[in-house]
Amino acid sequence: MSAKDQPPATPGLEPAERERYAWQLDVAKFGEEGQSKLKRATVLVTRVGGVGGAVAYELAAAGVGRLILAHAGNLRLDDLNRQLLMTTDWVGKPRIECAARRLRDLNPGVEVIPIRENASEENAARLVAEADVVVDAAPLFSERYALNRACVAARKPLVESAMFALELHLTTLLPGRTPCLECIYPGNPAWWRRRFPVLGAVAGTAGCLAAMEVIKVLTGCGEPLAGRMLIADLGSNAFRTVRVRRRPECSVCGTAR
Repeated sequence: MSAKDQPPATPGLEPAERERYAWQLDVAKFGEEGQSKLKRATVLVTRVGGVGGAVAYELAAAGVGRLILAHAGNLRLDDLNRQLLMTTDWVGKPRIECAARRLRDLNPGVEVIPIRENASEENAARLVAEADVVVDAAPLFSERYALNRACVAARKPLVESAMFALELHLTTLLPGRTPCLECIYPGNPAWWRRRFPVLGAVAGTAGCLAAMEVIKVLTGCGEPLAGRMLIADLGSNAFRTVRVRRRPECSVCGTAR
């Protein structure tokens, strides 16, 4: 084929990118426009463990242009049943560095920004300000609430993904349109604890589904779980969605604030 017979390049996409993403460019209602939207996007993933690591990996593979990863602490041996961005030789070292290295190896065209911090009241607004979409995969409700408040204030979409044993929960929060996290879980649940049962395959499934929510929000390809929560029991392969509603008295997004 001569140069004049080559199909015109899509604005914003290089020839190598068109080849890398060729299979997903064929997806209906995604195509080249969707790929260009991903390339221009910045996504913040808070915690890159079992759930967040899968999110980051799928988004890097899909071609999100810029990934900000926030996770403090060193890798432990007992992380390795689920944290697939990590490697055994990295035990005892900052896990965020291993995550960034693995993502850059997968897709050098993605800008990866590692931050050795967990989300908190002190840094949430700063972290959220840099992103178009935020993914919350934190194990503690204090972190989730801080991100929720920052996203509501900045009017940034927040994908909430969590799992416990064989079950996962997933929803997408759109400030001004859907409930916020504190509408759904008002007050820090007394029953929650830092360590909980985890099978890596369940965490990975939750992460893949959350990555798809991000892609839908950024590109308009598909319908995100706005105002709905997906609840899946992978032990029985039972999937259902439930409606979630805003609370007028919510101190974060309600009229009472």
